[in-house]
Amino acid sequence: MQFPIYSHPTLTVLVDDSDSFLKSLSFQLDPQLVSTTFYDSRSALAWLERQGGGRAGAPPLHVNYDTQNQAQDQCNVAVDLERIYRIAERSERFATPAVLVVDYSMPQMNGIEFCAALRHLPCKKILFTGAADEKIAVNAFNRGLIDRYIQKSAVHALDTLEQEIAALQADYFSARSETLRDLVVLHHYPFMRDAAIAALARELALSMGFVEHYIFPNPTGILFLDRDGKATLMIIETEQGMQAQYEIARDSDAPPSLLDALLERRVLPFFSDPYGDGMYARGMGDNWHRYCAPPRLCQGQQLYFWALFELPAHYFAAPVFSYAQFLRERHAPGAMAA
Repeated sequence: MQFPIYSHPTLTVLVDDSDSFLKSLSFQLDPQLVSTTFYDSRSALAWLERQGGGRAGAPPLHVNYDTQNQAQDQCNVAVDLERIYRIAERSERFATPAVLVVDYSMPQMNGIEFCAALRHLPCKKILFTGAADEKIAVNAFNRGLIDRYIQKSAVHALDTLEQEIAALQADYFSARSETLRDLVVLHHYPFMRDAAIAALARELALSMGFVEHYIFPNPTGILFLDRDGKATLMIIETEQGMQAQYEIARDSDAPPSLLDALLERRVLPFFSDPYGDGMYARGMGDNWHRYCAPPRLCQGQQLYFWALFELPAHYFAAPVFSYAQFLRERHAPGAMAA
């Protein structure tokens, strides 16, 4: 699977006309799969429409038409990459309904009709039922109305449901990333199409407890956040990028010691002073050591140099609202479910 340009924990929406079943299912599901429940399908439909069904917060693509120099059916696409990592500033991101788990047999509308009413929304859909036969489910799948079908009576149904929810959450972000990933790969982000970097990023997330990530500009890399909102930047440079770091430092009259270290690929820098662009600037002088880390190597479709840095707070307009805060508020006494 391609590595998405961003990902964060999301909400799973459970829709079933049996309130007791919903309570039992919510209790049995892995706590990491945060869910909200509806036993009234029309209320669920209205809520999902208000939420945009995961449509809000899409990656920023701006279409510009040049009517004087291009034909009317052509346009330029501008991308503000900084806005991607600033999704982490939005406290509501964790309440994004990415996956729906819907019963088939409901009094107001059946599960297929419910999913059909939401087919314009990007959220993924699972038909989890004991009533619909396989022919109905296959037909709905072929029509693009559902993404998965699970029988409640199946052996290990709950385990299968948890696995499919996790897989569809990943699919949700992969689908949201597709167009933008194709664009950024052409401009300084070749690692976003490299399986070796994807495997490395997933390994880092697992070993270091990262729960969200975002593509990062200036310098190129991936920004990770853990459950407490601590931000760690994985800078990723190609040989071409390392050479650009050296040339910019050289043209900015950097000390010979830094130039030698850059030329010999002994350091990977992140010049993170406020109002900078992540590159060396005049005035940093002999303090360059505190901005650098020894690079580690990742061999993929090409050789990558990478290192981890703590991201200074000034990169965000306000303190990040963490996933831990979201969970505390959601489970606080008196907190209202959607």
